[in-house]
Amino acid sequence: MTGVALLGALAGWVAVPLARPYTGSARRPGRVRRLGTALTGAVVLGGLAAARGTDPALPALLLVAAIGLVLALVDLACLRLPDPLVALAAAVGAVGLVGAALVAGTPGRLLPALAGAALSFGGYVLLALLPGSRLGFGDVKLAGALGLPLGWSGWSTLGLGLLLPHLLHGVVALALLATGRVRRDTALPVGPAILAGAWLALLLD
Repeated sequence: MTGVALLGALAGWVAVPLARPYTGSARRPGRVRRLGTALTGAVVLGGLAAARGTDPALPALLLVAAIGLVLALVDLACLRLPDPLVALAAAVGAVGLVGAALVAGTPGRLLPALAGAALSFGGYVLLALLPGSRLGFGDVKLAGALGLPLGWSGWSTLGLGLLLPHLLHGVVALALLATGRVRRDTALPVGPAILAGAWLALLLD
């Protein structure tokens, strides 16, 4: 687990410069920011290794999580989730899960993974189409990509992964409103909450 946490720290360290082409920022990332992202990466990947160490899909989960660090940084900076990064996360997850199923001899687990992706995508489409929804279709695509590993891990994990992002986003939004840092009409990124909710679901279930 320590080795995976160190890899996570490295992934977090390089995530900041990798996000810059998508944010359009010309500023060089500060050392404190990169250290904070490195710590986040260590916690995220180390947590997955501790909770899912026996899962044959762990390598795929770690790679998707590493891409998620970049996605979170981009969404926090400019309120968008670039299609190439989301597609990469989906492709890495799909290929990794197929490989895990073949290695473990459990091809039947691919069906709930696909169902998880379809349910996540469809559910977020409906939410995005609701009047007054703040969800963008980048959020919808990200939810579909994360539905693959959530579905692979089980129906209860998928349910948590669909519920927790909305709870997390609501708590953060209320905290920001209470402290006067945002107004009711301020657009807030949802991608980090979707990523954090999926990560917590994989840890808790």
